[in-house]
Amino acid sequence: MGSRKVDVRLIALVAVMVAVTCVFTLLVRIPMAPTRGYIHLGDVAATFSALAFGPWLGFVIAGGGTALADLVGGYPHWAPLTLIIHGLQGFLAGYVARLGRHRPGAMLLGAFLGEVVVVAGYFLVEIPLYGLGPALTELPGNSIQGAFGLLGMPLLYLVARAYPAVLEYGRGRVEHHSDH
Repeated sequence: MGSRKVDVRLIALVAVMVAVTCVFTLLVRIPMAPTRGYIHLGDVAATFSALAFGPWLGFVIAGGGTALADLVGGYPHWAPLTLIIHGLQGFLAGYVARLGRHRPGAMLLGAFLGEVVVVAGYFLVEIPLYGLGPALTELPGNSIQGAFGLLGMPLLYLVARAYPAVLEYGRGRVEHHSDH
């Protein structure tokens, strides 16, 4: 059986970004009465991560960070659904950005489509859980959250100015190897 080298730096990066996404999700929570959910800033970190690190890490970071926030923030019953919905957000945003070679238009389209996944995903899940009325009532709040999530793109550009290599992860050009 061949040995695979573990990239400790990549594991640390993912862990830190999952934590950052969790903190962004918990930092500001605006309650939504019909379903007792909340609007949050986690989508900013989810979009940033998906665009910076690509579809697979975007899935893990966006889904993992927001699901972790549900677990520690009093919504453990939502964690599996959040993992899937925000995970798909991260995957799609990262995939479209990579497909478009990280041109600004492709990144914006990816971020937008990722947010559409979040708004539509929660809407479709809330219908059987709470009914059509409450699910419709949540749409504006989820859309506002999605609009704020698009701020992950300019945030990425600001970080990339200070640390240009951050964009290389999303482009798949970073060689992952351990120092051991």
